[in-house]
Amino acid sequence: MNRINKKLKENKKLLSIYFTAGYPNLNDTVSIIQDLEKNGVDMIEIGLPFSDPLADGPTIQKSSTQALKNGMTTKVLFDQLKDIRKTVEIPLIIMGYFNPMLQYGVEDFCKKCQEIGIDGLIIPDLPVDVYHDDYKATFEKYGLINVFLITPQTSDERIRFIDSVSNGFIYMVSTASVTGSQSGFGEEQTDYFKRISDMNLKNPQIIGFGISDNKTFSQATKYAKGAIIGSAFIKHLNNNGKSTINKFVHSILN
Repeated sequence: MNRINKKLKENKKLLSIYFTAGYPNLNDTVSIIQDLEKNGVDMIEIGLPFSDPLADGPTIQKSSTQALKNGMTTKVLFDQLKDIRKTVEIPLIIMGYFNPMLQYGVEDFCKKCQEIGIDGLIIPDLPVDVYHDDYKATFEKYGLINVFLITPQTSDERIRFIDSVSNGFIYMVSTASVTGSQSGFGEEQTDYFKRISDMNLKNPQIIGFGISDNKTFSQATKYAKGAIIGSAFIKHLNNNGKSTINKFVHSILN
C-alpha cells in the first residue's frame, strides 16, 4: 500500500509541511526532511522550484527564485533524494509545475520517483481531464498518487469527477487567492469547509493555503483530515534558520 494511503488511515489529524527544495541553501533539502519527520510531521511536500509559479504567493515565489539561483534542478533534486528512504519513512510528495516534468519526460520522471521512494505528486497546472486521459496509466504504473486541488469556486460536478479519479486525498485550497498565511478563517471559508465535508467524498481532504499556526490548523482540521503549511514554514526558515524546526512544528501541534 502507498505510504500516503497508510498515513490517511491513521486515527489522527495530519500535518503536512511544504518547503522548497534547495532553500535556504542548495544542500538543505535532506536535512530539512529528516528534521520535519523527527519532530512529528506526518507528510512532506517537496517543492520543485519553477520560474513561473502561478499558484504561489510572494513567500514561496521568493524561495523558488533563490533555490533556482542556488542551482536546484530536477536532476539535482533526484540526486539529493536518492538515499532518502534509508532514513525517512513518512510519505513524500513532490509538488511542482508540469513544464519541468515534461522536459524531463513524464514516464522517466515517474520512474525516477518510484526508484527513490516518492509517494505522490501535486501538479497545480495539470488539469484533471488531461491527467485522466493521457497520464493516469503512467502514474499508476509507477505507484504514484496524483493529488488534485479544489477551490471554493470548483463546481460540485467537477469535485465529484476529481474524487472519482483520485486515489489518495484531495488538496482543498482554503481560498481563491494565492498561497500565504493568514490569522484565521472567516464564515465564508468555514461554510466552504462544511459544504465539502457534507459531500461525503471517498477521498479525505487536506486543507492548504492560509494555515500558519495552531489556531488555523485546528480550524481547518475540524472539517478535514489534515492541513498543509507552506508559507509560514518558509518564513520561519528564513527568519530563524533550520536549527529551530522543532519549535515551529511544536507550535502548530501543541
